[in-house]
Parts: sequence; C-alpha cells; structure tokens
Amino acid sequence: MNAPHLMRQRGFTLIEILVVVAVIGLAMTVVAVSISGGFTSAKVRGASRDLIANLRYTRGQAIVKHEAKVLMLNVDERQYTAPGKKPVTLPDGIDITIETARQEQVSEGEAGIRFYPDGSSTGGNIQLSRGETVWRIDVNWLTGEVRLREPE
Repeated sequence: MNAPHLMRQRGFTLIEILVVVAVIGLAMTVVAVSISGGFTSAKVRGASRDLIANLRYTRGQAIVKHEAKVLMLNVDERQYTAPGKKPVTLPDGIDITIETARQEQVSEGEAGIRFYPDGSSTGGNIQLSRGETVWRIDVNWLTGEVRLREPE
C-alpha cells in the first residue's frame, strides 16, 4: 500500500532566476543614478561653501583693516579672488553667475562684491550651478551678511 511518492523537484526555474537578475540590475541602475546626482549636488554645495568662506573673509578684512575690500569674480574663467589670496577656480562643470551693483562690474564677465569697514557691502547674489542643481549665495547690502540658499 505504499504508493511511491513522487519526489518534487526543489529549486528555481531558469525564468525565475532571470526575473530576479533583471530586478537586481534595475535596482542597481536606479541606485547608481541617484548616487551620481548626489555627487553633483555635493560638488556644488562644497564650492558654494568655499566661496561663502571667502566672502566672509573679505568682509572680516574690511572691518579689521578699516578699508573697503573687494572679492572679485570672473564668470568666464569660473574663478574668484579674495583680497591677498590666490585665485580659486571652480571645479569642472560648475558655472557661476553674479548680480551685483553696476559700479562693481569691471567688464561683462568680471564683477566684484565690495565690503566696507562698517560691515556693509554693495550686495548682490551669486549662483553656482551644475546641470539642474543651483545654489544661490545672497550678500545683504546693508549688513554684509552672507547666506546660502539651498535648492528647493
């Protein structure tokens, strides 16, 4: 009365394995794309913070030395120069735009933000961008305060 029990095959079919491999490949692609976007944002954020540090340094120098100091920006060369420092070139792929007082525009591609001994400035804003990522630095004309506005 012992009916032979058929042994069921245990394991995965080729189709099941291919589906799992395809899902893993798709997930890895999504992760890689999101990580590369994070690196882009980090580069722009880092460049923005360096520029902010130089703007604050320039303001501090104006206050300490009791004379106006200017941070110069060259849009064409993607560089900026704080007083008494070497020019800083932005990383590849990061573009810069600036809006500032007309009297601080040396040429079409070069302008500055001037800080005065009382801490005030000519004011303006600077945008650093790479692709869709844009970080904006605002310089208040009355107080000389430098603030970073992160992308929305």
